[in-house]
Amino acid sequence: MQLTTLCERYDERLRTGAFAEIDASANGLQVGPEEREIERVAYAVDAALETIERAAEEGADVLVVHHGLSWDGFERVTGRTHDRIAALIENDLALYVSHLPLDAHPELGNAAGVADLLGLEAREPFGSLDDETIGLRGRAASAFGADGIRDRLASLDTGGREPRLLEFGPEEIEDVAIVTGSGIDWLEEAAEIGADALVTGEGKQQAYHDAREAGVTVALGGHYATETFGVRSLQSLAEDWGLGTAWIDAPTGL
Repeated sequence: MQLTTLCERYDERLRTGAFAEIDASANGLQVGPEEREIERVAYAVDAALETIERAAEEGADVLVVHHGLSWDGFERVTGRTHDRIAALIENDLALYVSHLPLDAHPELGNAAGVADLLGLEAREPFGSLDDETIGLRGRAASAFGADGIRDRLASLDTGGREPRLLEFGPEEIEDVAIVTGSGIDWLEEAAEIGADALVTGEGKQQAYHDAREAGVTVALGGHYATETFGVRSLQSLAEDWGLGTAWIDAPTGL
């Protein structure tokens, strides 16, 4: 398959262009020639020196990640940015990135993966960002308590870190809002729509009092752990298209 074909298929499925004006990430092909034959693709959450080197060891032609290298462009290619780009070029490894488009997708995205884990039904978009949404809201098939969320999130790849909960919502949780990664800023929106809980990756100090006063349970499953789902979905698509793949797990515990 041509690299440009892989990128075009992903861009179309993920509606990459719709997020061009609202995402700091330069989504799509960040490093590499468009016209190149590829046979093997590696997948990881972050484009770091570790994941790049491990992708090269796997014999990959391209690395697909959620967190790329270009955020609002480059002023200088020095330091760690230089080292990462140099490793890509030296290993003849292309880099494809999908940030907010991969958070948002209702079937392939990170929030969709967390919703599957929690067994949520009747899903609808959540997490407004300009004219788009980057999360999901759904209802539990049967109500569960805060321990039920904790138990379900315990299966995430947290690097040994247990999920943390701010248990300020109702005893029986049914209506759950999800924005993965750094989604705590959508706590107010979750409260406004009447959600019992907000599931995200990491929190902030002020979220404690905000959640307590709003009467919303907040579940923090880890930034990395809640954002493995999207890239794994893209890996499955590539396998369906006949490409060899490799999953590179590099949990941060954060």
